Amino acid sequence: MRTAIAQARRIVVKVGSSSLTTPGGMLDADRVDELVDVLARRRTAGGEVVFVSSGAIAAGLGPLGLSRRPRDLATQQAAASVGQGLLVSRYMSAFAGYGLQVGQVLLTADDLIRRTNHRNAQRTLSQLLTMGVVPIVNENDTVATHEIRFGDNDRLAALVAHLVRADGLLLLSDVDALYDGDPRRADARRLADVRDASDLEGVDLGRTGSRVGTGGMITKVEAARIATGAGVPVVLTNAASAAAALAGEPVGTFFHPNGRRPSTRHLWLAHATTGQGRLLLDAGAVEAVVRRRKSLLPAGVTGVEGDFAAGDPVDICDREGQIVARGLVNYDAGEIPDLMGRSTRWLARELGPEYEREIIHRDDLVLLPATTAR
Repeated sequence: MRTAIAQARRIVVKVGSSSLTTPGGMLDADRVDELVDVLARRRTAGGEVVFVSSGAIAAGLGPLGLSRRPRDLATQQAAASVGQGLLVSRYMSAFAGYGLQVGQVLLTADDLIRRTNHRNAQRTLSQLLTMGVVPIVNENDTVATHEIRFGDNDRLAALVAHLVRADGLLLLSDVDALYDGDPRRADARRLADVRDASDLEGVDLGRTGSRVGTGGMITKVEAARIATGAGVPVVLTNAASAAAALAGEPVGTFFHPNGRRPSTRHLWLAHATTGQGRLLLDAGAVEAVVRRRKSLLPAGVTGVEGDFAAGDPVDICDREGQIVARGLVNYDAGEIPDLMGRSTRWLARELGPEYEREIIHRDDLVLLPATTAR
């Protein structure tokens, strides 16, 4: 199965902050050059590479005299502003040595949540690849708010892999693989392959990230789950093993693809959105939505929480409050209480024909396993 990575026509490679910086927080030029050499050789051999690079905040620490990643948002954004220029400048210089042009693409979660922005990002990345450019993707940490607090670029890399219809995803960390415990312990066992969730039973995913990064193993496993669920194979290893991983050698941890590619719309709805409110359903409505894949009708809604507008993503919950699905709602939050428990036929007769419609249409619904709901 690892030949899928070696033979991938288009691959997304993500690197974390700790793999690009010195212990003092400065950008490590040698590490950058080594990684660029690996990616450039893949590109000049005919492959297409999308590079998702963390490191903007970390690269800005040294120049600003900061010894560690700041906690407050304003200083994080200031560090990102300084560091992003240094990071991209270094990449431009390094790739130019191989006759390759790079293009910076800064994204926030909003660019993946809003459909118009989502399509624009997709077109931009596609055009850059068509023109032979290596896209350098990063979160726009300078203006991002929630995104910085969320973590690092692992989930973004998985979504970009789907966005560009990639054939593989390589996640580069400061750890050489996924282990069933702390890799510093002698009894920790490397997981060479992960085929499904059962392979992760008993695995400690609670370890935090490095001093300059924000992610941990849990964000990388979640990213791998997103990608493999969309049919994209994933390798998780360290930056030093990048060349071996791209060659299909048995390094790191290989996550086997276990699903068909969903529509971009459904992947976006499941993994790039956050519910702006909650709808509570009775048992019959849960059965209709989850088991029979029906639209959500007003008759089955028993409660509404939050303040949202028509067109926003909302979480759909059972009677116990467990999130079972997410969808784009057709009504404002303030309208729904008057509709609950009513049939669409009654609503059309009493309120007008524009009310003879679903709360959420089935084409705008995606089911959520417990690990996906946030």
